[in-house]
Amino acid sequence: MDLKTYITLSLKEDIQTGDITSLACIPKASRSSAKLLVKEDGILAGVEFAEMVFKQVDPEMIFTCHIKDGTYVKYGDIAFEVEGSTRDLLKTERLVLNVMQRMSGIATLSSRFATEVEGFQVKIIDTRKTTALNRHVEKWAVRIGGCENYRIGLYDWFMIKDNHIKACGSITKAIKAVVKYKEKHNLQELKVTVEVKNLVEVAEVLRVGSVDRVMLDNFDIILMREAVEMIGDRFEIEASGGVSLETVRKIAQTGVNYISVGALTHSAGSLDLSLKIQ
Repeated sequence: MDLKTYITLSLKEDIQTGDITSLACIPKASRSSAKLLVKEDGILAGVEFAEMVFKQVDPEMIFTCHIKDGTYVKYGDIAFEVEGSTRDLLKTERLVLNVMQRMSGIATLSSRFATEVEGFQVKIIDTRKTTALNRHVEKWAVRIGGCENYRIGLYDWFMIKDNHIKACGSITKAIKAVVKYKEKHNLQELKVTVEVKNLVEVAEVLRVGSVDRVMLDNFDIILMREAVEMIGDRFEIEASGGVSLETVRKIAQTGVNYISVGALTHSAGSLDLSLKIQ
């Protein structure tokens, strides 16, 4: 879903036939300014999105950015100011705040994970564990926080997981089926990840080949090191499962190339922000 459509549908969900309180209380000709106040320390995200919302509702709104996305902010900072129709400011307030608070929470957590692995040649990546229809803004926030996006959905990356393997009968059969499908549908540019749960499965992947990345699912540190040695430079190596701020650095030390962290999106809180009419 493109952002313009996302904004349109989100506003429609909230406004429906009209912001009846503002229609009752606020004269049509009334104009006001508002400030985005930071009420909690963290990484700011969603300023660019907020401007898009305001300008989509009224291209004549005056938006002044004081703090850019990706900046560390503290209590009392003013991220931006916006001036326009008072009614328009009030009907856009909740969408702007909901998305910015969520994005800033994700960016803040992503920044913490990125900081933990500084100095290592490893990338922290997100997953598909996002809120329905909010994936674009949540993955955007991950990037703002200093981490990277994995696949966007089921359509842009082959990921052979345990359920695929069980349904196919084996890792070998699953990989061969994917190779055949790629050739038939001319999808050679799409990458293939295969999930493994032990060293025996690692050895099977090494025998069959034809993948780009091996995902080590819930390996302990000792076995992860062994798997990294077995795979070497043949394929990209990803660690997944049980990753936390307390464990991510130890995982990075094993030599994996990627660490996927579902918590970046499914466990991030919201940063406290407030939009105040002046």
